[in-house]
Amino acid sequence: MLSKEEIRSIDHQIALVPVRRAACIEALKIVQHHRGWVSDESLHAIAAHMEMSAEELDSVATFYNLIFRKPVGRNIILLCDSISCYVMGYEKIYDHLQALLHIKFGETTPDYRFTLLPNPCLGSCDHAPALMINQDTYRDLTNEKLDDILKEYK
Repeated sequence: MLSKEEIRSIDHQIALVPVRRAACIEALKIVQHHRGWVSDESLHAIAAHMEMSAEELDSVATFYNLIFRKPVGRNIILLCDSISCYVMGYEKIYDHLQALLHIKFGETTPDYRFTLLPNPCLGSCDHAPALMINQDTYRDLTNEKLDDILKEYK
């Protein structure tokens, strides 16, 4: 079941587009913002409100890599794995993250502090390697910088 606030926000997005279904990604993002992720139950409620089948909406949700279909940590780490980041030391950063957090891509720390995900591009090729935590982008990474960065996130 969607909350009144979620419905109000989704209806606002629907009003901005010519076809109701065109707001489905925004609807998913709204529910995720409120709940942290999109459960099966939430997906069915969104689909009903959007006048779509759950299967249609799930195909959108699973295609869009920033819609989370399982619980995630409080802080989402998106590590850029583009060719520029790869050439400039992505593997060292990834290895260091794995050692510090004891997780691999697609996993969440047991305390739900971090979820680690690959990202094909963060638009920082001239300052590679790069990663993003929540809405904060970090560039020209080194393992030492990474240690300091992670301390900022509780």
